[in-house]
Order: sequence, then C-alpha cells, then structure tokens
Amino acid sequence: MSTEPFDLDAAWRLDSRVAIRPERFGALLYHFGTRRLSFLKSPALLAVVRSLDAQPSARAACAGAGVGPPELPRYRAALAALAESRMIQPRSL
Repeated sequence: MSTEPFDLDAAWRLDSRVAIRPERFGALLYHFGTRRLSFLKSPALLAVVRSLDAQPSARAACAGAGVGPPELPRYRAALAALAESRMIQPRSL
C-alpha cells in the first residue's frame, strides 16, 4: 500500500483493461488484467471515474461531478483505493 497521499491535482484515467458495469448503487469495475473487482458505492463516484480522462485533474473531475470541498477527503480516499488496485492510473497531459 502506498504511503503517498493521492494527488487530486494530477491527471488520471481509467485503465484500458477495466470494464464498468453501472448499477443502481453506483457501479462494478472489473480489471481484466488483475481479475479484480471493485465496487463504486455511489453514482457520483461513477461520474468522477468516467470523467477522469476528459478532465485535467482528479480534482476537476470531482468538481464536475458536483463533489464539494467537504466531500473531497472521502472521494480522495476512494480514488486512492482505485489507484492502489490499478483500476485508475496516472496519465500524462
């Protein structure tokens, strides 16, 4: 597990080997490379993940999905877990 905090100001993207299955509660993510399954427990988190590639940073993706400053620590933690499990990865601008 990484000791570095998740960088909300960096550019991120969904790994190309990840499939998204939308659900009422949010979504299921399946990584075909690692064979791992992750749960997104809210539609807002799904909106953040889907918009990562189109936004200049994870912070911008959160703002675009309507995530306010009080909620950012929770979303940072969720995105950090997705990065740790290789569902999302850094992207160069």
